[in-house]
Amino acid sequence: MKNLTESYSVNVEEMTARLRVSENFDVIRRDLRVGEETLTFFYIDGFTKDSEMQRLMQYFLSQKSIGTATELLSRLPHVEAERVENADTALCAVLSGQTLLLASTFAGEGILIDLRTYPSRGVTEPEGDKVMQGARDGFVETLIVNTALIRRRIRDPRLTMSHFNLGGASKTDIVVCYLAGVADEKKVMAIEGKLRAIRPKSLTLGTQSLAESLIRTRWYNPFPKIRTTERPDTAAAQVVEGSILIFCDTSPQAMILPTSIFDYLQQTDDYYFPPLTGTYLRVVRTFILLLSLVATPLWYLALEYQTVLPEALRFLIPDEPGALPILLQLYLAEIAIDGLKIASMNTPDMLSNSLSIVGALILGDFAVGVGWLSEDVILYMAFVAIANFAQQNNELGYAIKFMRVMILTLTALLGVWGFALGLVLTCVFAACNRTVGDMHSYLYPLIPWNGKAMRRLLFRTRKRDFDD
Repeated sequence: MKNLTESYSVNVEEMTARLRVSENFDVIRRDLRVGEETLTFFYIDGFTKDSEMQRLMQYFLSQKSIGTATELLSRLPHVEAERVENADTALCAVLSGQTLLLASTFAGEGILIDLRTYPSRGVTEPEGDKVMQGARDGFVETLIVNTALIRRRIRDPRLTMSHFNLGGASKTDIVVCYLAGVADEKKVMAIEGKLRAIRPKSLTLGTQSLAESLIRTRWYNPFPKIRTTERPDTAAAQVVEGSILIFCDTSPQAMILPTSIFDYLQQTDDYYFPPLTGTYLRVVRTFILLLSLVATPLWYLALEYQTVLPEALRFLIPDEPGALPILLQLYLAEIAIDGLKIASMNTPDMLSNSLSIVGALILGDFAVGVGWLSEDVILYMAFVAIANFAQQNNELGYAIKFMRVMILTLTALLGVWGFALGLVLTCVFAACNRTVGDMHSYLYPLIPWNGKAMRRLLFRTRKRDFDD
């Protein structure tokens, strides 16, 4: 059935059957008698505000007649109500939390009343993106709350929120957010066209399901393809600068497009400190990230060519290299660090810190004591593990880890040439990484070169330097 029929009873029975009211305890059908006329409500228990529904029913019971749909809408005591003629639209709206009203006085159409409320947690600071100064609110799993957090920060009529409904069985609500006249119109059209073209079976995993639907190829490239944030202040700042946000219902994140690898070098705290301090933090973060990429391969290369090392660098050679080959020790340490992370994530909060510290100390001490690992391996891998937390994106951290292991392997096989080849392949992986719609290079503003944009990314300058 495409449209509601001209028969009220047929419409009611059809919606009752399609919603499977008798089989679902939380799908409610409520019939009311108003004078000589009849009306029927369809709604989902748990998605509807009980007090609002009770008030609405009391209003109808106080009336002598219902009237036509137009007449009812003109006096209905609720701010959000609209007419609907399409049965599929009405069905989807009910499953999304709205209330459908059918009445014997107006067949062929119904009225959708938005009385919904979604279960959600409070707006609190994201655990993975805390700041020492600034706002303490964060996105939640409810879409309308997230868009309101952006509206609160950007009170500009150019702010646009375009709605989409995707995901087959899940029918997830998607919102594309941008500032008209500031965001590139071609990029906006490309993203919206991409969203209309995809046909995912469901989006039950939120932004991750959507990201995999938008970018289906080059799964072997570990570099993150879409940057996300849980902070409304960060997202609002990106919108003002011309970026495009995608919100996905049930996900406490905003996807920021387009994405460049240099965007991950920025953090919110940079902008809550003075320009000099923010620049220093950004430079240190970049240096530590690059050092974590090449620390263990460079050390292994130094051991392979220890005969030509100058006297000043002889301290790099371990006095007790351990029973296992150094290369194998480095591989084992990489796996052990990930094992500790997994164990920490699956441990109750009250014990996680103790497990991480005690587990690392015990494993490290016993590994050195029995001769499996050398103290030097423990030191360098400890630096690598700590350096991974210098930036907050876990996906980028694992990408750096995979590239580091690749460089280490090539260095062990080919020596200096292997180390150089590993660096080249890392750059190739980064340059060939695809983002949504391939709107610009992943290495932008380095390739293609944009000096002003590169200066903004590498150095924290005063905000007025960027205003037109």
